Amino acid sequence: MKLFSPVAVGPHTLNHRVVHAPMTRLRANEDDSPSAMMVEYYRQRSSDGGLLITESAHPSYDSRGYQGAPGIYTDAHVAAWGQVTAAVHQRRARIFVQIAHDGRQSHVDLSHGSLPIAPSVVPFETTVLTRNGWVPNSPHRAVGTDEIPAIIESFRVAATRARDAGFDGIELHNANGYLADTFLQDGTNKRTDAYGGSIEKRARFSLELVEALASVWGADRVGVRVSPSGKWGGISDSNPQSTFSYFTKRLNEFGLAYLHVIEPRVMGTETLTEGAEPTASAHLREHFDGPIVAAGGFDRAGAEAILTRGDADLVAFGRWFSSNPDLPERLRNNHGLTQYERSAFWGGTERHYIDFKPMAHE
Repeated sequence: MKLFSPVAVGPHTLNHRVVHAPMTRLRANEDDSPSAMMVEYYRQRSSDGGLLITESAHPSYDSRGYQGAPGIYTDAHVAAWGQVTAAVHQRRARIFVQIAHDGRQSHVDLSHGSLPIAPSVVPFETTVLTRNGWVPNSPHRAVGTDEIPAIIESFRVAATRARDAGFDGIELHNANGYLADTFLQDGTNKRTDAYGGSIEKRARFSLELVEALASVWGADRVGVRVSPSGKWGGISDSNPQSTFSYFTKRLNEFGLAYLHVIEPRVMGTETLTEGAEPTASAHLREHFDGPIVAAGGFDRAGAEAILTRGDADLVAFGRWFSSNPDLPERLRNNHGLTQYERSAFWGGTERHYIDFKPMAHE
């Protein structure tokens, strides 16, 4: 199977193409540092020559959107993430950290009373997790042009911390209606300054973030995640094909480790169109020169098919990796998969998180 052939991602040669997708699991400590059970979770899902991408880590206190999501903005966070990377490397796997500012998908209780930010004020509704449980998001404000350099700098500092924590690379979360994605798409970016209007201006914020990450890591250790035609977080664009074609072509200027594409047939953990063919990766393959990681609703046969067609080079699995710590071996051997537990996706204890058994113990 092509799924189990080697592939290069930047300077790293992987032994197979099954990628652990970033998933918001909300099990960090009270201070936003990765918990002991998170260390065990990533250790369990590490395979020889495999690639894991972490859940979103936040570059600043006020960039959070969910209680229990990890940060990477203090020395304590670096030390705790260092335990994660050490555990993964002990099993000869590679691990990239995903960095995200959650933007308007947040609440004042998560930022000392400050309103969430977005490129423009475009009302929408979602729910976020605070100390008081799942609550509606707070109204947001348009971020000032003079505030943007500090946000870019927070990503650069986060990249430095990630390097110090021993990661193998870094991924920009430019998807799912979080801050970078809201700048890129015209349904949420109504600005008339240097960061809005034309696609060239709407892409500027994201490209500056990529530049900041690459200045620390080198571009061949930087990945970018996008969700063309996605709907999570109330995101939209009047011409997503044009927007993402342009953005993808601009990313070619860097020589990135990969482009990570979420297929629009899923929204978060939900399948929107059962049995639909993946289309976003195929479209962006026409414009992106480097490796493509496809994500969103794949099984063993679907993963092999998209690799064989050449529309992607690797395939990321989320839901099935949550309940199958040895997913690559199960797929390799065409072994049955343990069903995932939705009630444990967002927050909880060790139950249905690190108590799933590998094949040999079933």
